[in-house]
Amino acid sequence: MIRFYFHPTPNPAKVALLLEETGLTYEVVPVDTSKGEQHTAEFRAINPNGKVPVIVDTDGPGGVEATVFDSNAILLYLGEKTGQFMGTPVDRPELLSWLFFIGSGLGPFSGQAVHFQYAAPEGNAYAVNRYRREIERHYQVLNDRLAGRDYIVGDSYSIVDICAWGWLDKAPRVLKGEADPLAPFPNLKRWFQAIDARPAIKRARAVGQDHPFKKVMDDQARQALFPSNYPLNAE
Repeated sequence: MIRFYFHPTPNPAKVALLLEETGLTYEVVPVDTSKGEQHTAEFRAINPNGKVPVIVDTDGPGGVEATVFDSNAILLYLGEKTGQFMGTPVDRPELLSWLFFIGSGLGPFSGQAVHFQYAAPEGNAYAVNRYRREIERHYQVLNDRLAGRDYIVGDSYSIVDICAWGWLDKAPRVLKGEADPLAPFPNLKRWFQAIDARPAIKRARAVGQDHPFKKVMDDQARQALFPSNYPLNAE
């Protein structure tokens, strides 16, 4: 059984989708990051980096309990555990390349674009422009990749598509003010609509909806979400 430490944000959403796609049995453990629950000693014992998602697989390799943190590491782990959504052996080099492209580029730049447009004090026009332009560049790379293709890697749906969906689902927030942010990227938009129509998407979106996660951005939330801005209160 999988214990899934979750908050309703893009990286945990990827894991929720893969869990729903694989049919693995899992238990959701809510972690309210706006309340700082990711900084408790109990959670840091599971993930020293103090972030979600994390999974604990009670039936890990050799029957030994295994803990995995970082969303892309979890996708790889669960894909290998189940033998699902990993493409063919020939696909492996491209699967790793595109998975890391999303993990090191699309994801972090999307997160920074959101931060500087919604959370940071005003007067950060340079940062907003930089991260929005980088997101558009990443979208274009994916758009070019998806010309004449149904999936990012190989001929079948894979963990790379799941990984990208987690962030592309937030395109309207990442590119603030754009009514149809994927319109300039028709291949990417076509791909997203096809992935978003999968039955498991609805189930993934429902994960954690029964938990009253904090939604107010007050001082407690800012210190919990951006602890490096408050070094004396980080712990």
